[in-house]
Order: sequence, then C-alpha cells, then structure tokens
Amino acid sequence: MAIITLSSDVGQQDFIVGAIKGQLLSQDDRHNIVDITHYLSNTNYPQAAYICASAFKYYPANTFHIVILNFYSSPITHLLVARHRDQYIICPDNGILTMIAGERPKEVAKLSIPPQANDLLSMTGVVAKAISYILKTENFFTLTDPNAAIVETLPLRPHIGFETIECQILFIDNFENAVLNITREQFDEQRRGRPFVILVSRNEEITTISSHYSSVQEGDCLAWFNSAGYLEIAINKGNVASLFGLQGYHENMNKLGKVTQNKHFYHTIKIFFGV
Repeated sequence: MAIITLSSDVGQQDFIVGAIKGQLLSQDDRHNIVDITHYLSNTNYPQAAYICASAFKYYPANTFHIVILNFYSSPITHLLVARHRDQYIICPDNGILTMIAGERPKEVAKLSIPPQANDLLSMTGVVAKAISYILKTENFFTLTDPNAAIVETLPLRPHIGFETIECQILFIDNFENAVLNITREQFDEQRRGRPFVILVSRNEEITTISSHYSSVQEGDCLAWFNSAGYLEIAINKGNVASLFGLQGYHENMNKLGKVTQNKHFYHTIKIFFGV
C-alpha cells in the first residue's frame, strides 16, 4: 500500500478523477489517495509548480505524487518517474518535474506509454501498474540511464541585485493576496539586516515584514512570509490584487508551457534595500 496524491488540470465536473482513483485502488485497495487540487492551469507552469512543491513537502517519505498537467499538448510516448527527497513524482516530460523539484532529480526514469494508450485513463492505468511494480521492487532506477534527456525548465526566479530584488507574482489566491516568487531565505540573504521598501504601487510602500494578517490595521497593506515560505502581499480584510491592479500570469501569452519573448507577461514587484 502507499500514499498517493493527485494533482491535475482536469477539474472535478466529470468522472475522470473518480476513475483514476478506481484504477489505483484496483491495484491495491489499501492505497491512501489524497487530492491536492484538480484545478491546475495547464499553461501556467510556475503556478502549478508552486502549488505542487508547497504541498508535496508535507508528505511522508515514499509518497507517490501523480501530476497530470497538459497531457494533451502533444502525443505522449512516456511519462517521468522521479525520486526526489525520498518521495516519488510521476508526471509528463514537459518541464514540470524540474520546476517542482527546483533541479533535475538524481533518479529519473522514463515510463513507456504504449501507442494504444492514447487517452488519459489508458495512461493513468499504466501509472497505476507502475506504482505497484515500484512497491514490489527496490531497484526501479538501477537499470535506467541517469543522463537520459528530459525536458528541463527552471523555476521562475526573481532578479536579484545588490540594491534591488525584482519579483514576479506567482499566484493570486481566493482572497486576492499576491504570492511573490521569493522565499524567506532569499530575502534574508539579500537583505543582510538592511532597511527595505517593497513598492506595491506608486503610492503604496511596505517597510516591515508582518507575522500575520492582523499585524496591521484593517484596510492596511502588509507583507509576510506565508506557510509555503514565500513572500506574500495582502491587505487586512481587503483585496490587494483588485485595489492595486496586481495581476498574475497572463495565460494567453504562454504556449504549451514555453516562455514567450514578451517580458511583460508577469506583473513585477520591486524591493529596494537601503545602505
């Protein structure tokens, strides 16, 4: 038996998610299957990676994480199976693996998909059997080529200079809080104890890091590090994205997960450091 998580872009309006769970349980009805989300954007890979990576790190060792993202962008001949930080990630070979892991995992195998498996449930059926095989053997990665070519895409990084950090908005949540692509560790390393200004708009600046939303008065803007460890801009009892016109990723400017040349498709927030 295993803990298996599901993250996908298929939604929950039809039978697909239930059918995938049935395939997994048919292999072993003792599996513990957990839904992360079924509303990943199939074009916003940085956001998908943020959601998956932030959730996966809380699971026990040897958890299997199945990521179904943009399966229909091109014919699939194989999926990837990786072991990263003692957990397994099974996903398409479209760059999402390295975005979730932040690097190429040392153990990666290609899981062949037969030509007749040309629909989603046929492919997830192969995944279900592969998980059963992995649970029965300890040498799944020993016969694979550690240098096999896979699609590698770096996570969205902030632009860091000595006096400034230029961040992009990774995610706008249901409360319209804006999550930036910088972690507490990156911020502290660059800050070095210096005063700072987070420029939210021409007329709105933040100069302190709060410990929670109610650290400021209702209606005031704040910055804090959320439970995923990323810098978040918010308003106590308000909607920061709407108020300041903050925008997340423009999906119509990205094709099949590949970054376009237009540099304005992410809304940026700048942080300035004093001396």
